[in-house]
Amino acid sequence: MDSSAVGAAIRQARKAMGLRQDELAAAAGVGLRFLVELERGKPTVQLDRLLAVLAAVGLELSVIPRQTVPGASLRS
Repeated sequence: MDSSAVGAAIRQARKAMGLRQDELAAAAGVGLRFLVELERGKPTVQLDRLLAVLAAVGLELSVIPRQTVPGASLRS
């Protein structure tokens, strides 16, 4: 999944809820410009805002390992 897919999922959920972009931005507590750029798939490092928008449309972000890389390990 990339930023374009996340944006498309948010746009689809917003439209299914019958919300305009400004309405969703207000509900999520983010700026309209941020939401517009998010729906367009602009890469962003503002994860807290992304999570707020996802929560406002009833979506959640899951982190799933793609595959194990030979020789790699997780360190704590």
